[in-house]
Amino acid sequence: MSELTDPWHFPRPDLAQAYLQGFDLGLTSARGLFARRRMGKSEFLKHDLLPAALRAGYLAAYVNLWDDTDHPGQALATAIAQATQPKGLGKFWEDLNTPIRKLKGGGKLPLGIEGSLELDLADKEKAAVPAIQAALQAADKARTRLLLVIDEAQVLAAPQHKAVAHSLRAGLDIRKPGIKVLFAGSSEAALREMFSRAAAPFYNWAPLEPFPLLGREFVEAMVKQLAAVARQPLKLDDALAAFAALKETPEFFRWYIERYLMYQQQGSEQALKYTQARVHDDSSYARVWKELSRADRAVLLLAARGVQDLYGAQALKQLQELLDSADVTASAPRTSIRRLTGARLQLMARVDHGAYRFEDPEFQTWVAARRTID
Repeated sequence: MSELTDPWHFPRPDLAQAYLQGFDLGLTSARGLFARRRMGKSEFLKHDLLPAALRAGYLAAYVNLWDDTDHPGQALATAIAQATQPKGLGKFWEDLNTPIRKLKGGGKLPLGIEGSLELDLADKEKAAVPAIQAALQAADKARTRLLLVIDEAQVLAAPQHKAVAHSLRAGLDIRKPGIKVLFAGSSEAALREMFSRAAAPFYNWAPLEPFPLLGREFVEAMVKQLAAVARQPLKLDDALAAFAALKETPEFFRWYIERYLMYQQQGSEQALKYTQARVHDDSSYARVWKELSRADRAVLLLAARGVQDLYGAQALKQLQELLDSADVTASAPRTSIRRLTGARLQLMARVDHGAYRFEDPEFQTWVAARRTID
């Protein structure tokens, strides 16, 4: 895995070493991290943690399960095999192809390796189980510690991936000294379900904690880097104010820095206004809203307006008004919440009994501005 050079990357070597030290000391073989989207989590994993692991003598495998949400097992097997036997990846899938053929089918194997498989989703998940087992056995032969980083790991919480999750846990359980695992994700609710629900394959398997977020030091570093290339350096106070206005979201702040650099003569205020307009582009939010049921929209609207107890009598009365139906029962908000916090939608996270928060604060602002659910 090559270490890419990005002059705008804010390195966090101490944080990377802290995670590796926890693994090195044998305190744990797995841990879970969560942070909402655009907070710099994936960038840290790929550009800080994995390179540090390689320098420390680990093999390093990274997979983002959002790259193939339908087939996480195949993505996991490919990542592990690529880390442990990169030159033999084609042979790895070729060897697996023979038994998998018996499932019958056609289609494409990972990374464009052609096969004659035409499997439905259930069969592809079956094919993924032996693939994971074979990849872990290949890791055994490498005789080198492996750091497996699973980004957007909450995909594994989906019911259709239960067989893959069980197979992965079984394989990792017997390899704790040699394979260290970091589960990361953008949905706190889905990750908590993975690790705290008794029936879940990864129940009690890894401690879950928030990813340490970027703050003033990050802003200072961006301002310093900007000063090296800009004709009109950005004032630190303006940058800090912009970071706060953008809800301390690193990716949005990078958009702001980019806009300022391209149009320095317009100043910080205009760069911030442009960035905020880009952030609040509602095209994606409108698409999500349109795909939801009216009941789900009603629950979201109540939550966005600050209703604390979504299961209470007052909330039920408001739901009946929004849906214009007296037939709405107490089960309605519970059913909607299960969908809204589930691995597929990941729109809300539980903070207490009946109380939930939005995974994306900008989406909450967008929803709160709506007058109706239609």
